[in-house]
Amino acid sequence: MNGFVSWYTASIRRSPRLTNGVMTGSLFGVGDIIAQIGFSQDKEQKYDVARTVRAVVYGSLIFSIIGDKWYKFLNEKVVVRPGKHWANTVARVGCDQLLFAPVGIPLYYGAMSILEGKSLANAKEKVHDNWWSTLVTNWYVWPAFQLLNFSLVPVHHRLFSVNIISIFWNAFLSFKNSVSPANKALPVNFPPVPE
Repeated sequence: MNGFVSWYTASIRRSPRLTNGVMTGSLFGVGDIIAQIGFSQDKEQKYDVARTVRAVVYGSLIFSIIGDKWYKFLNEKVVVRPGKHWANTVARVGCDQLLFAPVGIPLYYGAMSILEGKSLANAKEKVHDNWWSTLVTNWYVWPAFQLLNFSLVPVHHRLFSVNIISIFWNAFLSFKNSVSPANKALPVNFPPVPE
């Protein structure tokens, strides 16, 4: 593991965008693979390579760029008390969970819907159906991890440490994105309309 961390550190210094893009995209892809193999609703359904590719594209080209900039912003700009480590860490976690998460979740569902070739109306519906439940689940997972991440991990490795935990988070997101809510009401025509 130490060799990998050394390679990653050298790689992130040499070409940060490429390294973050490859790592983040790969880990989004792994999360999707886990979701498809381990949590498929329909055991007869074949593995969807295009779905994994979409996850890799989202992770590589969207989340890696936004996530890297976000963690640098938090580290540089969110300072409530200079020199007070824990006060600043708590403020950063608060900003992450109260500002980034509520926006990042609809970004994921919206982008994935568009990458699936669906309309903006479908993307809006997917966000509407999944935003709140995903945000609440997010609050069960991320605040405690981010407290450790922001207090123990150097800023240039934070996106990587988030990506490691995100393998499981991405599997959850991929699963949520792939299913329709069970309680979604179907339209009823009354009186019946002949087709």
